[in-house]
Amino acid sequence: MKISTDAPVLVTGATGYVAGWLVKDLLEAGVTVHAAVRNPDATDKLAHLIRIADETPGSLRFFKADLLQPGSYEEAMRGCAVVFHTASPFTIDVKDPQKELIDPAVMGTRNVLETAAATPSVQRVVVTSSCAAIYTDAIDCEKAPGGVLTEDIWNTTASLAYQPYSYSKTLAEKEAWKIAEGQDQFKLVTVNPSLVIGPALADKPTSESFNIVRQMGDGTMKPGAPKLGLGVVDVRDLAKAHVAAGFLESAEGRHIVSGHNTNLLELGKSLLEKYGDRYPIPRKSLPKWIVWAVGPIIGGIPRKFVTNNVDIKWRADNSKSKRTLGASYRPFKDSMEDMFQQMIEAGAFRR
Repeated sequence: MKISTDAPVLVTGATGYVAGWLVKDLLEAGVTVHAAVRNPDATDKLAHLIRIADETPGSLRFFKADLLQPGSYEEAMRGCAVVFHTASPFTIDVKDPQKELIDPAVMGTRNVLETAAATPSVQRVVVTSSCAAIYTDAIDCEKAPGGVLTEDIWNTTASLAYQPYSYSKTLAEKEAWKIAEGQDQFKLVTVNPSLVIGPALADKPTSESFNIVRQMGDGTMKPGAPKLGLGVVDVRDLAKAHVAAGFLESAEGRHIVSGHNTNLLELGKSLLEKYGDRYPIPRKSLPKWIVWAVGPIIGGIPRKFVTNNVDIKWRADNSKSKRTLGASYRPFKDSMEDMFQQMIEAGAFRR
């Protein structure tokens, strides 16, 4: 794959978990990266990106931008050939889903893509969507043709009241395709990852993935972990898929970027060999009836979610990502060990 260095590229949400590795890959290829961030003066949040830029052939420029402020990406996008829109909130614990999830996801996507449509240099936009725009619960896989999720499927079961994060990703991606189909300035490609795991480049990662893995080492899941069906992808493999989506001429449409069909217990058990003698890693399955009974009380987990995900197999077809993006996927044991080790070194688990 030839990565053009003739024009700069824009990465929105550049301080994010996925965006960090994407920026690193671009800088290593010698690309000039325009990094859109909330506050270019917050050097503590930018330190890892500055350090990478100092060690690589590419160059990095920071721009202040706000998802909810129309036109705030104009300066950052000027002259860019490719726009990677990774900025979108990923959190499950919200008080006001409309304000905290839907508005930033949908209005932010509209803001970035409308600016791209009005920027003559932009030839391609890559939007980081999610498998959450394809499904809400693992049980949705059973309803899919052949029992497997594909790029042809859209999420129809999430709502503002149930799984609002999934709802926000669905609405945002639909907004992206609506805008793309109404213009002829740029080509849109979307990347739809499953749960992202693996090490972060930032010192204090805030992704929901780290909250899940923290519970595997702090004793929360010592009694056991539910066999909650999900897919996972290593953040480094996902970043490379983004680069391919941005620079491969043949890339088009949606792409499920997921390395493995698995469940929460299997993720935990992958840590046993290396860390099982030192940390309370989950070793056995937590029965569904227990999760159903105590989930709403202890973790605020809706019983509908337990019914639709625990002991339900998750299956998705990642063949398009391999075929058109050249994606390859490392074993999730490697991803989990790298992530867990980083969390140990950062003091995530008090002994």
